[in-house]
Amino acid sequence: VDLFVQKQTQSELNSFLWTIKRDPPSYFYGTIHVPYTRVWDFIPENSKQAFQESSIVCFELDLTDPYTISALSSCQLLPQGENLQDLLPRDIYRRLKTHLEYVKLMLPSWMTPDQRGKGLYADYLFNAIAGNWERKRPVWVMLMVNSLTEADIKTRGAPVLDLYLAQEAQRMRKRTGAVEKVEEQCHPLNGLSFSQVIFALNQTLLQQESLRAGGLQMPYTTEHLIKHYNCGDLNSIIFSHDTSQVPNFKNATLPASEQVTAQEIELYFRQELIYKRNERMGRRVRALLEEQPDKSFFFAFGLVSQRLNQIMLFLGTNLDFKALSKFVAVVL
Repeated sequence: VDLFVQKQTQSELNSFLWTIKRDPPSYFYGTIHVPYTRVWDFIPENSKQAFQESSIVCFELDLTDPYTISALSSCQLLPQGENLQDLLPRDIYRRLKTHLEYVKLMLPSWMTPDQRGKGLYADYLFNAIAGNWERKRPVWVMLMVNSLTEADIKTRGAPVLDLYLAQEAQRMRKRTGAVEKVEEQCHPLNGLSFSQVIFALNQTLLQQESLRAGGLQMPYTTEHLIKHYNCGDLNSIIFSHDTSQVPNFKNATLPASEQVTAQEIELYFRQELIYKRNERMGRRVRALLEEQPDKSFFFAFGLVSQRLNQIMLFLGTNLDFKALSKFVAVVL
């Protein structure tokens, strides 16, 4: 048993399920963006039962809708006729191209036997993640580079938890819905200034180059996130670092002017991707609950920076919430 887990009391092992006490009850469930196969066996029965008993399942976005996937892809692209080589400073473009060539070279050795056994090929995986990268906006290339690590590659192949729940809801013929539009997730990322995006891309490349050279170890990886989630550790600092997959650029070694830029970017993302989103989602959740008081909802949202707690605050005080603990102990 992990020593970290031993320190947790049973009441601290959260199931990431909150009940809204009404008749019939509705639920909030906190998800993470990792393959469902890595967490499903650790999700307690009370959460799975709530999902099965609910009549309507709502997500942030409807990932089973072809329009959603198409719109997410389109919003990442540069205007017609533009490409990264013409846009980026020459040195950053050269380093970016070199790093992607390194990733493509290393990717076969990063893949697991299980991935290969399921028919995943390195070239297919690289193209699925980084295909058409020269046509993408720099901010999306920055996020792409941040996800092209050995730890993240090893998790590819199975549907992420959110998508799996959506597929299961469809299979069970439940009504599904979404509380956000693609544009509401996309536009804030595209709203960074060009100088901020170049700074963010440069810092991301510096991090990856340092990782390649063996001079840096990432403090928080997908594996850390999975472990804490499976342990039901709601209070862990790990979740404060998962702000919609945006990397943290604050670094004590940066010059003062760059420290300011890093802080401005963090504050912008926190405001746009967390606080404003939480308030908007809270309003829409409340409207759904009030419009359909006879329905049982299951809201599956990303467990980001206490998102669900903030949404509950926005819903008001006349709804009664209860956080449920895991019914069984978790052994890693």
